[in-house]
Amino acid sequence: MARLLLGVSGGIAAYKALELVRLATRAGHAVRVVQTPTSERFVGVASFEALTGAPVLTDEFQRDPARGAYPGDTPPAHEPISHLALVANADVFLVAPASANTLAKLAHGLADNLLSSAALAARCPLVVAPAMNDAMWEHPATQANVATLRARGVRVVEPGVGALASKGEHGAGRLAEPAELLAACEEAIPAACSSLAGLRVLVTAGGTREPIDSVRFVGNRSSGRMGFALADQAARRGAAVTVVAANVALPRAPGVGYREVETAAELAAACAEEFPRCDVLLMAAAVADFRPAAPAATKIKKGADAPDAIALERTPDVLVGLAAERRPGQTLVGFAAEHGDDALAYAREKLARKRLDAIVVNDISRAEIGFDATDNEVTILTPDGERPLARAAKEEIAGSILDEVVRLRATASSDGTLGTAPADRAARV
Repeated sequence: MARLLLGVSGGIAAYKALELVRLATRAGHAVRVVQTPTSERFVGVASFEALTGAPVLTDEFQRDPARGAYPGDTPPAHEPISHLALVANADVFLVAPASANTLAKLAHGLADNLLSSAALAARCPLVVAPAMNDAMWEHPATQANVATLRARGVRVVEPGVGALASKGEHGAGRLAEPAELLAACEEAIPAACSSLAGLRVLVTAGGTREPIDSVRFVGNRSSGRMGFALADQAARRGAAVTVVAANVALPRAPGVGYREVETAAELAAACAEEFPRCDVLLMAAAVADFRPAAPAATKIKKGADAPDAIALERTPDVLVGLAAERRPGQTLVGFAAEHGDDALAYAREKLARKRLDAIVVNDISRAEIGFDATDNEVTILTPDGERPLARAAKEEIAGSILDEVVRLRATASSDGTLGTAPADRAARV
């Protein structure tokens, strides 16, 4: 889904922002909160932190323990400037409640606190939800400020009419209801964040373990970070996501379905069940190429009877098997962890042999982008070219991979070859 930055200014209506956060997180959005010092007189930081699962910032010079990351994201290695990082990572910035004072600051470009500084730096859609006394709302200065913001493209969620904070007062100025605020945010989310809406995405992640005996196994060093980043990003773009997770110890994201497996055979069986229903397959798991031919039922003891060697057998190629069963409308993306100078050549051979739409290759000989690293640097190969992606956080790399998926589907759809294998497309030309 989306990353929502919520700015809370001072006013009795700040209590409604808590319900907004609850609704947004339940819908699968990742939420961070910034508060003005005055807002803390109405709702404390601890309440928002409990609901978002993330630190709340109230000052421009305050250190952000999450380093600008949203729930579900991996924090960057560097220490960013808090108000710039939070809003730079946001898909939409909502100020609710927006007091008369805050509206005036936003309209005139003031940046004297964390909330107004973040708003001035925002490149994402900005939504404001005013809340104040009716006399303040109807004042010509406030109306002029609102008109200025609208003229700049800011979306204004009009306050409602009803009982106000002061006893006996009634009029315009009530903060819109939380469900209305969430709907306004979701309508403002950029198209890129809903580019996979309505699609079913199947992701494999992690590394399989093939038993030697009841204790030991043959495995690999894959952490599942890349696969989980793909799943999170796909969900934020509106897809219904299922992850087949092979021995992944990372947190599970709300709104994403998970199937836990251990071996290549279990992964293949889970994929065989899920694949016919999916529109996009992202095969990021490191599936064992070999497994012990005759695993022992109990622990193999040291001693004279211990085997000198363990015979291995090949495992079936799960991705080749799935590609052979693809139906029209499906997009298949493979991943190749290669080593050294011939990485791209090996990956391009796999792209053709496995009849994939794209393959993502990274050079695991480099420790800083290898297994279990937070960053990655890859090249996306397709039948019509290659796209190198510079080193970046895996979440950012995942977004670029999904951009390529959207492009491939749009291209194939326009020429009538959506879901057919690349070799079949070439035969039509």
